[in-house]
Order: sequence, then C-alpha cells, then structure tokens
Amino acid sequence: MTTTLWFLDTVDTLNDYLWTYVVVVMLVACAIYFTFRSKGVQFRLLRDMVKVIVDRPIYNKVGKDEQEKEAQAEDELKKIGSFQAFAVSLSSRVGTGNLAGVASAIFIGGPGAVFWMWVMALFGAATAFVEATLAQLYKRRGKDSFYGGPAYYMQFGLHRRWMGILFAVLITITFGMANQVVQSNTLCDALADASGVNRIWIGAALTIATLIIIFGGITRISRFASLVVPFMAIGYILLSLVVLAINITEIPAMFSLIIKSAFGMDQAVGGMVGTAIMQGVRRGLFSNEAGEGSAPNAAAIASTSHPVKQGLLQSLGVFADTIVICSCTAFVILLSGLYDSGRDGIILTKYALVEHVGEAGGLFITAAIFLFAYSTIIANYFYGETNIRFITQGKSSINVFRIITGITVMLGALVSLQTAWSFVDLAMGTMTLVNLVAIILLSPKVFRLLNNYMQQRQKHLDPQFTRSTMPDIEKDIECWEEDVNGVTK
Repeated sequence: MTTTLWFLDTVDTLNDYLWTYVVVVMLVACAIYFTFRSKGVQFRLLRDMVKVIVDRPIYNKVGKDEQEKEAQAEDELKKIGSFQAFAVSLSSRVGTGNLAGVASAIFIGGPGAVFWMWVMALFGAATAFVEATLAQLYKRRGKDSFYGGPAYYMQFGLHRRWMGILFAVLITITFGMANQVVQSNTLCDALADASGVNRIWIGAALTIATLIIIFGGITRISRFASLVVPFMAIGYILLSLVVLAINITEIPAMFSLIIKSAFGMDQAVGGMVGTAIMQGVRRGLFSNEAGEGSAPNAAAIASTSHPVKQGLLQSLGVFADTIVICSCTAFVILLSGLYDSGRDGIILTKYALVEHVGEAGGLFITAAIFLFAYSTIIANYFYGETNIRFITQGKSSINVFRIITGITVMLGALVSLQTAWSFVDLAMGTMTLVNLVAIILLSPKVFRLLNNYMQQRQKHLDPQFTRSTMPDIEKDIECWEEDVNGVTK
C-alpha cells in the first residue's frame, strides 16, 4: 500500500512540474504564434468551416466539366467524407472531459478555470488547424481508407522516424490505455449511481460492447461516430439552453463570478488564480485536444480537395467542444450553486442538473455520459490502432491491441477517478510536447498551403490541391496526385 501511494505521489509530482513549467507554456506560446502567423485563421474563415462540414464547395462557381470530373473521381478506397472524419475526432473531443473534466476543473480551480478554458480554446483552434492540415498533407493510402497523423508527418515531413515511433508509443499509451480508463471510470460511476448495479458488471458489459465495434474497423467506427455524435451533442446543448432559460436572471451574476475568479478579484477564490489557469488549460486540452496530436489521426482519413479544408474543420471542432459543450456543463454547475459542495467529476455535473430539472436531469446525464464516454472509447481505440499500424504492419499486433483495449476498459470500472486522471495527465503531457515540436518545425508548409488556398478563394474557385504545387516536398507526399481527368485523389 505504501509503495502504491509513493508511486502515485511521484506521478502527481511529475505532472505538477510538467504542466506548470513546460506544457502550459508551450501550448500557450504555440497557440498565440499560430494565431498571429495565420492572421487569425480560426476567426476569419468561419464561413468556410461551415461549408466544409456539409461537403459543399466553398464557391459554387464550378463549371459543368469540373462537376463531371468530380463525379468520375471514384477511388478504390471507401471514401470517408469530411463530416465523418470530423465526427470521429469530435467523438474523442466530446467525452467525459466535457462533463466530468469541466466539473473537476471547477472543483479544483474554481469558477475562474472556465475563463481560461475559453481563452485556450480561442487561441488553440489555430494549433488544431495546423496539425490537422499537416495530417492531410502527409496522409497515406490504405486498403479501406486514408490514414495518417503526427507519427506520419514526423516521418515523412521531418524525416525522423524515431520521433514518429516515440509519438506512436505515447499516443497508444495515452488513448489506447490511460484515457480509456478515465472514460470507462466515469461511465461506470454514472451508471452505478443511477442503477445501483455493481460497477464490475457494468464494466463487463461495456467491454463487450466496445469489442464488437472495434473489431469492425474504421469504416464501422466512422459510421457509428457520424450517427451518435450529432445526436448526443445537440441533445445536451438543448437541455443546457433550458437550464439557462430557467435561470435567465442569474446569468449576469454567473459571468461576473467567472471573470472575477479568473483574475483573483473574488475574495472566496482570490488565491486560486494559478490553480484556475492550470486547471483551465489542462482540462481544456483534455477536452478539445488542440495541439495534443490526437485529432490529426482522424483528420487524415477524410477525402477532401485541399488539406486546409480539413484543418478548418478541426478548428471548428475545438469551438464546438469547448466554447459550446464545455460551457454548457460549466453553466449548469455554476447556476446550480453546487460548485463548492465538495462533489467532483460526473457526480457534481449530475446533481447540478438534478438541481435544475429534477430527477429527469439525472436520467438524462446518465444517458449522455454513456453516449459521450462510449463514443470516445471507440474513437480513442482508432487513434491507438492508427499508430500501432505505424510501428508494425502485422495483423496480429492489431488484434492484441484490441484485446488490451478491452482490458483497459474493464480496468476503468475498478480504479478511482483521481488515479485515472493522474496517469492521463502524465501521458497526455508527454505526447503533447513531442507533437508541438513537430508542428512548429513543419508549420511553414501549412502557411504555404493556406496562402495557396486563399489565392484560389480570391479567384472565386473551390480550392484544389495537388502535390505538384509543392515540388520541393513532392516526393514525401503519397496522395494528392492528379489523375488523367484532372481530379485530385
């Protein structure tokens, strides 16, 4: 027991140092740099983001010949559209971080943590744009779909396979194992509290349901995500709007509390500014994943006409996750008055909702956490599989990883929430550092792509990209060639 406590204390000490002095500084610096270097791409191209999400041309001035070419552009791959790729990444983003993570940030850092979550999301969206665009540029062609991510742009963009392998190992540990424990833990907590069923039985049922999906491959995963994610997100937002309507007179006081707490102007939490910033950035990253290197794995699978389009879509994902869904949870908790009740995690979110709408709120949050956590478990598995394939092409290694995923999901039913968070923070912080170094070094290529995209937009064209556009790195790009019909594939 003493050894276990010593080990956990060591992990917590490493987390404090890593997040206080290294990760937060690099995340903030990169987010600000990418925002200014791209001239605020996440703000000025919001219209384009909406167009991309429905797979519509940015401009409609496309001639009949071009439309016929697009119709002929049938690849041997099973095409996964921009929205499906967006849904897979949003499945990972929209998870327990939005419900339990926000609650934990408020529990530890006070209401001010919410403000710093917002700040991180607004600037971090530029980081998400850069990493997702790189994932599209360096994506590879697989049997059933495109694939790629940080490990691939590290190998083919930076020509450092060792760095790609290091990242692949870290993301597999983070998402394929540690993160799965958090998702499973939160889901089992919610279901056990609502039903009274033993957590072990809930964990067993969840493990079986997970294995059924992940043995079906990325096509089944993307279809599952595109069906579940919009349903669960819209339902949660609508319920949160009901809560805001019920408490409309308290909204100004709530915003005042957030701002005062963020800058230490509230006497009750005046000494928690540093903690609020740390929790806001840390839980914000866990939720929206900007700069972490996870979402690019999903961004790479999309079939699109220009890498920048998927980059824009991933920026939109950060806004949807943090500015919208995380804010919903924060508002529900703060308006309930229970944020300083001593409750933590999903239990705090649940009882805050019950405070507003009665027992029906508890039932809804139980259903929501099931959908949020389950879809995240599936998306996390995909991130792990993509990087296992980078390290080894063996089919047996994928099957072994699927079994490991089942074991870690089951493990989530047995450990405590804070233990799970500690391991996630350590693994997530380490992989984030590796990814940030890579995207800083590769970012000039992203800005070239953005300039190419904007030049085509200014000519009222729907932006298209071929690898011959960047002849200096053409040999490193596997996809994006132009076929005999003049269509990018």
